[in-house]
Amino acid sequence: MQLEQNIEALIFASEQGIRIEEIIYCLQASLNAEVEEADITAAIQAIKQKYEADALAIELVKINNGYQFLTKKAYHQIISQLQLQRSKKKLSQAALETLAIIAYKQPVTKLEIEQIRGVNCDYSVQKLLEKELISITGKADTVGKPLLYGTSNLFADYMGIHSINELPSLAELSNSTNTIGNEQE
Repeated sequence: MQLEQNIEALIFASEQGIRIEEIIYCLQASLNAEVEEADITAAIQAIKQKYEADALAIELVKINNGYQFLTKKAYHQIISQLQLQRSKKKLSQAALETLAIIAYKQPVTKLEIEQIRGVNCDYSVQKLLEKELISITGKADTVGKPLLYGTSNLFADYMGIHSINELPSLAELSNSTNTIGNEQE
């Protein structure tokens, strides 16, 4: 059945981390064979060991309860250059601010975001939805039933974290060592 190669192909083809349950479903649906989770886990470990070789620039990493191929840290500098070159996909300052508010206050309405930012955020919310970094998580129990927004699984992948709990606390971000200029002004 070439279990390792099939799993490797699934992980490679997935745009974001792929969970073991998804791997099992895909294998059973396409190969018409029963697959055990223990076999999948063993195959993933073998793939992981294969990519630990120094001759390879990528590695298999578990992120957000899924598996994904990522570039090894030794190559991050050259990849950063590629990212700089592709600046059109970069988030604007307004989108980053909106995303930060959603990440820390989720679930949050657009009105709450606008009250924090002090400006209209329709465009930023729309762009973040298009990039699938946020999603609609429901409706608030307030007048008008406004939509609630929260971060998506792609957000965790984008930020390189396992869960939202890994974001720095607001206290860490606002301590005095992070200020710019003199406080005497």
